[in-house]
Amino acid sequence: MISKEEILHVATLANLKFQPDEVDSFVDQLDKIVNMESKLSSVDTTGIEPTYNMGDTSTVFREDKGIHTQTREQMLENVPETDNNLIKVPTIVDKEDDE
Repeated sequence: MISKEEILHVATLANLKFQPDEVDSFVDQLDKIVNMESKLSSVDTTGIEPTYNMGDTSTVFREDKGIHTQTREQMLENVPETDNNLIKVPTIVDKEDDE
């Protein structure tokens, strides 16, 4: 059985924040998933070919042509902030003071 402490530990590693009442629900859900996996591992699959791909494996090749459906101005109309015809986005990596 999965413990509450294990759920909280994994949540910390994954940077997830749970409300106290949610943790018990996750314990039950994860325990059901682990139990289901153990049932599946007990099924005899002798002689069954593995499935490697669930989709159609045939590829249809076509010529790669660029199609312009909008102008730059039309595309930039939906952008919150631009700078010199470029999309301005927030900084996601902080630089150290000594760099």
